[in-house]
Amino acid sequence: MSLKARGRLQSCARFDSRLRSLGRATRLRAATVAAALAVVALATSACGEKRERVTPAGERTVTVMLDWFPNADHAPIYAAEAAGYFRQAGLRVVLRAPSDPSAPIRRVAAGRVDLAVSYEPEVFRAVDRGLRVRSVAALVQRPLTSLVWLPRARIRGPRDLAGKRVGYAGIDYQRAYLEAIVAAAGVDPAQVRVRNVGFGLAPALLTGKVDAVIGAFWNYEGVQLRLARRDPQVLPVDRAGVPSYDELVFVANADALARDRAKLRAFLAAVARGERLTRREPDFAVRALVRANRDLDRRLQTAAVKATLPAFAPPRGRPWGWQDPAEWRDFGGWLHERGILRRAPDPTAAYTNELLPGGGIQP
Repeated sequence: MSLKARGRLQSCARFDSRLRSLGRATRLRAATVAAALAVVALATSACGEKRERVTPAGERTVTVMLDWFPNADHAPIYAAEAAGYFRQAGLRVVLRAPSDPSAPIRRVAAGRVDLAVSYEPEVFRAVDRGLRVRSVAALVQRPLTSLVWLPRARIRGPRDLAGKRVGYAGIDYQRAYLEAIVAAAGVDPAQVRVRNVGFGLAPALLTGKVDAVIGAFWNYEGVQLRLARRDPQVLPVDRAGVPSYDELVFVANADALARDRAKLRAFLAAVARGERLTRREPDFAVRALVRANRDLDRRLQTAAVKATLPAFAPPRGRPWGWQDPAEWRDFGGWLHERGILRRAPDPTAAYTNELLPGGGIQP
C-alpha cells in the first residue's frame, strides 16, 4: 500500500492552496498518456553498459501505473516517450496515474498492469505480506525523503529537535527515519514531540502547526518552498542516520518476469535512453512533462528536473537502473530491526538486476 504516494497527493493539494496565496501556486491533476507506436531496433550504449540490440517480433503493449501525477520524478519516462524511444523498441506504452495512490503495487501483483512506479520500502512491505512482486530497476537511485524546517523554527540541525514539534503523515517507516535521525544526533527520540498531521505536511509547516516535517521530498517540496522564497532547510534522510535506498523503482509481477522478459527489458532500455537524454537536454524532458499534464508549472518542473538529475544517474560503471545489492540488504535489515517488516527479508526476493539494459541476458 503506497501510503507515501497518498500522502504526497493530498499534502501537495493543500500546499498548493497555501502557495497560491503567496502568488506562486501550481495546479495539480493526474493525467493518462498513451502513444501508439511502431517497430524498429533499439541500440543502447552508456558507461557500464554494452551495446545490445532488441529486435521485437511485433508491437507489444506495456502498461505502466505511476506513483503520482506526471512530474519531475518521471522525467526519463516522458523524455523516452517524446523522443520515440518506445516506438523504436516496438512498444506501445500506456502511462496511467493512479486514482487510488495505494493501487500501483496491488495492480501489479494482480497482473492488471505490467509495471508500477513505487518505493523501495513499499516493495519490501509488499513482499513481507506475501505479494508476488519484484523491483526490476531503480528510477530514482537515492532517497528523496527529507527532514525539512523553516528559519523561524530556529533549528540548526537534528540536535535542536529536542522539545520541537515534528509533523509526519502517520507512515511507520518515516517515523522510524525520524527516530534514527535524532538518535544519531545524540537526542532521545522521546524528547521530540511527534505530531501526526495526516498528509498535510507542507501546510502544517507553513502555518506553524509544527516546527519541522519528515517525509517531504528535497527535489519537489524543497524546490517549491525555495521558489516561494521561504528559505527551507532540507536534510535528506540518508545524510542523517538512515541507510541509503532507491526512492523510486519499477515494480513487476514476479510470476510474469520470465513470460514478459523481452518487452520489460525493451521498456527499461528505452527509459535508460530517456534518462541520458534528460541529462543532456533537461528542457526537452520538461516540455514532455508539460505536454502530458498541462496544469504543471513549467518553472517548478524545470527546477525540479534539474535538481533530480544526479539521482537519476547510475553509479559509475553500472547500467542505468542498477539496484545495489549491499544497499538493499542493509536497508531491508534496517526495516526489520525497527519492526517495519515482520520477517527478516531476503533482498533477492524483492529485486532483480537481470532485466537492466546491458546486462548481457538475451530476451
